[in-house]
Amino acid sequence: MKWATLESKMLSAAAYDDSKQVLYLRFRNTGHVYRYFEFTAADNQAFLSAESKGRFFRTHIRDHFRYERMARLQAA
Repeated sequence: MKWATLESKMLSAAAYDDSKQVLYLRFRNTGHVYRYFEFTAADNQAFLSAESKGRFFRTHIRDHFRYERMARLQAA
């Protein structure tokens, strides 16, 4: 799984696990990473092709997919 930097005021990076159909999004303001489940490859392609990733997120991802915030790892 490879992270891609995003040109977005809301999102700083995204990664997609095709085998598990999970989208990972890192939010710019907080640095929090959320994962969105049952996100198909077609959904991911539409997201990556969207002119505005933040608008696409608000319209097509938020409140449409089951998600969880991932725990932050603390450096030792």
